[in-house]
Amino acid sequence: MMGFIIGWTQTALVALALVFHANRKKEHLMNPDIEKIYQRLSTLEEEISRLRMTYSELNKQYVEAITSLKDLVLHASEAAKRAAKATELSANAAKNASLAAQEASSSHLVSVTLAAVEAANLAAEAATESAAAAASAASAAAAAVAYQAEESSLRASAEAAAATKTAAEAAAVAVKMSNLANEAAKAIKK
Repeated sequence: MMGFIIGWTQTALVALALVFHANRKKEHLMNPDIEKIYQRLSTLEEEISRLRMTYSELNKQYVEAITSLKDLVLHASEAAKRAAKATELSANAAKNASLAAQEASSSHLVSVTLAAVEAANLAAEAATESAAAAASAASAAAAAVAYQAEESSLRASAEAAAATKTAAEAAAVAVKMSNLANEAAKAIKK
């Protein structure tokens, strides 16, 4: 819109300058007021030309910034999804380690039970870290969307938020499995 206004104004000034120039040729003696008008028109034309160049540069920078924000949202969304997947895998690892700890505790294999408990604890910790990474990526996506309300960015941010929810749920499962493994270890020590 700004480009249209600048272009229209510059065209109008050029037309006025041509009319005055045509009248100037008709008059052999120039009025000092008319000379001032010509000078002012020339100055205004130069200012509009500078404004047009400035607007063009700002528009280019704006397009680059929007493109960068869009890329940021897509990458943050992808990071959140991958972190959620890592959380789910860690939760499965914690579950398997918890089952191994329970089996080992029923067989009174202390070292195997303790190793399984440690594996369950580490898997739960990994799940928690992955959930935090998903939340961070979703937050970055949401922040970028705040500056750029574009449908694809809004969708990617929503996907990142959904991935964060999945990651949090998987982390909770991992912690629960870790607690079960710890209980199995306590039972064998008695």
